[in-house]
Amino acid sequence: MEKQRAIWFKRERRHLRVRKKVFGTSQRPRLSIYRSLNHIYAQIIDDTKSQTLCAASTQSETIKKALKTCGNKAAAQAVGKHIAETAVKQGIQKVVFDRGSYLYHGRIKALADAARAGGLKF
Repeated sequence: MEKQRAIWFKRERRHLRVRKKVFGTSQRPRLSIYRSLNHIYAQIIDDTKSQTLCAASTQSETIKKALKTCGNKAAAQAVGKHIAETAVKQGIQKVVFDRGSYLYHGRIKALADAARAGGLKF
């Protein structure tokens, strides 16, 4: 139990450290990532207005139907591609990447690379 608490505190400190530096504006909104064991979520947020501009996740029907499982790199790539397409349609090309408390590795990196390939710049 004590080890789990220590891991949680490390993750929480890392999240606060990243969020202290990353802030989205209307010219350059924030691409925020949340990763659970079975799903991955991405949303583009304008922090000055406290408004979500667009969102994508493995829970949406279009992405869920195309995937066998929702908790792997292929699912993260699909979410990255979908969020980039949605953002480009809304006229958003530049974003600030907010990885949250997650290390830039694995599913987070796959989502970021797919979003870059889809037309987002960060």
